[in-house]
Amino acid sequence: MPPRIVYLATADARGHLMRSQLLAHALRDAGASVQVLTTSDEGARFLAGFGIHAPVLSRHYAVQFDSRQNMLRRETDRNVAHYVFRPGRMLRDIVRLSRCFRNADLVVNDSFHPALLFMGWMPGWRHKVVHVYGDSLRRALETNFSGRMPGWTARLFGRIVAWQIDRARARIAHGFGYGEPEHDGHGGHRLATPVAVARADAEAHAGAYPHVEPPAAVYLNPHFEEIALADGLEHGLTDTGVPTHLVGEGYAHSRGWHAQDEHWIDTAARSAFIVSAPGMAALSVAAVYRKPILLVLTDQPEQAINAERAAQLGLQHRTVVWRGNAEDFAHDVTAAANELLAIGKSADGHHAMEGRKYALARLQHWTALLLSLAAHR
Repeated sequence: MPPRIVYLATADARGHLMRSQLLAHALRDAGASVQVLTTSDEGARFLAGFGIHAPVLSRHYAVQFDSRQNMLRRETDRNVAHYVFRPGRMLRDIVRLSRCFRNADLVVNDSFHPALLFMGWMPGWRHKVVHVYGDSLRRALETNFSGRMPGWTARLFGRIVAWQIDRARARIAHGFGYGEPEHDGHGGHRLATPVAVARADAEAHAGAYPHVEPPAAVYLNPHFEEIALADGLEHGLTDTGVPTHLVGEGYAHSRGWHAQDEHWIDTAARSAFIVSAPGMAALSVAAVYRKPILLVLTDQPEQAINAERAAQLGLQHRTVVWRGNAEDFAHDVTAAANELLAIGKSADGHHAMEGRKYALARLQHWTALLLSLAAHR
């Protein structure tokens, strides 16, 4: 019988969903049976675009953001509290998940859904649960109340969360700067963040049209909805003279923007530079395909940590911050983009093909580890 894996991908942003579809396809190609679940109708539609049918587990749990992708901490705390303590929410999901557990060899929690955090330390369930998370996300979660509650309370919360996570069968922390897989011998693993594999003809595509200037590959997750921000970004990029490929669900009805592009990675792999928030997936694409990246930084703890890490690792990047003025933002975008272009255009097909090899290797590491965990539970 093939290994049976249930993969719960939270839909707070699209990085978790993208990772789930990449791994689901890779695991199925390797002979595993994979059922993906998610947490919103929008997330289910996103996954459907990649050929993944994903039932919605619950619509009650979600991290809250404003239209500029700033995390709303109080609203998020309130939402999580209602989800955990109101009857018919987390308890209902636990009952539903317990049915999935019966027929599963492995249950993947990507990333930190409260129901699986609870089930991940409970006898009878914990031996099947694997927590998947960005290293910066765990740090942000454990320090969630730092500076907002008395120090001892914030530290106690962090210790409880860490204890819950570490009680599960296994933990896979990923990061855009990680190298070869590592294992601590106690269920803890470190893997490089998986990224989509560019098409094998990316090099030919880049060479076939030498007169066509490579574009800036823009991706903003659906929490970006403020029109003035998009206008400032577009004007700033236009002033550089570089063509743009604009993708963002929050701007689906804006001229020139695409709600979704299943082949965005092909554009990114041959782009002049990438534009995105400093999510783990975007930074990983920049690292794998050796592309400069323009980071749109907002008040999002996990992504602020990622931006600091990008600077420490020497990743070619510039950062811009939206402060509510489209004209000033456009000026900052133009200046930062021109600096990235001056670093040197890295849009040749050689980088695309080399990056494709790295992307395939990362997927193989993930597939081998998950299959091993499912086979030896």
